[in-house]
Amino acid sequence: MGDASTPRPSCVPLTCHGHSRPVPHISFSPLENQDIYYMISACKDGNPMLRDGQTGDWIGTFLGHKGAVWQGRLSPDATTAATASADFTAKVWDTHTGELLYVLQHDHIVRAVAYPFDQSRMLATGGFEKKLRIFDLQEQPPTSEGAASPVTIPTSQAFEIGEGVHTQPIKFIVWAKDPSVLITASGDTLRWFDLPTRQCTRAIKLEAEIKSCELVSLAPSHSSPTDIGGGQPVLAVAAGKTACFWGGLKAQDELKQFKLPHGIASVGLDLKGRKFVVGEEPGTWAHVYSWEDGKELDVHKGHHGPIWSIAFSPDGNLYATGSEDGTIKMWKNCEGFYGLWRGGAPGSSAD
Repeated sequence: MGDASTPRPSCVPLTCHGHSRPVPHISFSPLENQDIYYMISACKDGNPMLRDGQTGDWIGTFLGHKGAVWQGRLSPDATTAATASADFTAKVWDTHTGELLYVLQHDHIVRAVAYPFDQSRMLATGGFEKKLRIFDLQEQPPTSEGAASPVTIPTSQAFEIGEGVHTQPIKFIVWAKDPSVLITASGDTLRWFDLPTRQCTRAIKLEAEIKSCELVSLAPSHSSPTDIGGGQPVLAVAAGKTACFWGGLKAQDELKQFKLPHGIASVGLDLKGRKFVVGEEPGTWAHVYSWEDGKELDVHKGHHGPIWSIAFSPDGNLYATGSEDGTIKMWKNCEGFYGLWRGGAPGSSAD
């Protein structure tokens, strides 16, 4: 592994076009059979897109939102996708047909959605109402007409967690591997909630507004006890100039914090390669740092706007960056042939 003064040559990234406005969020599905996985991108153009996770090839666009889409996530079984929008709704879509299955009504902009780690029929939402809600989709099976008649669920049929706790909009929600634990990012504060009691059990105020908050995990077939987090998912958070990481089943055991020389808009974590990637703010570059000592390993240039979201694939072999410039770039993170790459060095300094 080279040091910061002798970075290895980076692999050329793949660029995914198609969006006409900034891309505030991207995320991958879990690994499916034959190592297939998918990527969903949210976009301020209101048209979230589904892509092949390995190649970035466009599969389809979910049409129906009437405002910017701030976040998109794929269900654990990858059969549905959930999107959070400025049109005061979250929507749930069939990923095979593109049909709209559910409209989850809200009274203000929805910024965040989250599925449980291994349950595809529950959904948490949050946004400018400053309310964390759980919708149980099992209680409302979709109609046989599909998109012709999606099921509309009002907020009165959801149940609220931590009533009155949030004082600012909820920008991110993470469901820990322990299904009784939910984590929210709101303003500069991370909060942990206990689902059975609906109470906030812990709050941590960070140095600045939280710009990114994601649970990072590898597919079981690719994870090991020697990974960062010991084979468990890791909570990765960007706030101010600091990247913070928590581990454990409840994602509340502090692992490390790194104070960087620049602001960061997003953070991704390579559990196996033991490095993390951040989008600088202000700026357009992605910086790769060592988990062991925080030294800079590489710099990725190519975007023409801030990088708002960074996600690693479920096999760890690539990572994707979503930017203000309306594009998604995919960076190789392994040796040899992978996806559309034909050999050569990875897109960063990991062996």
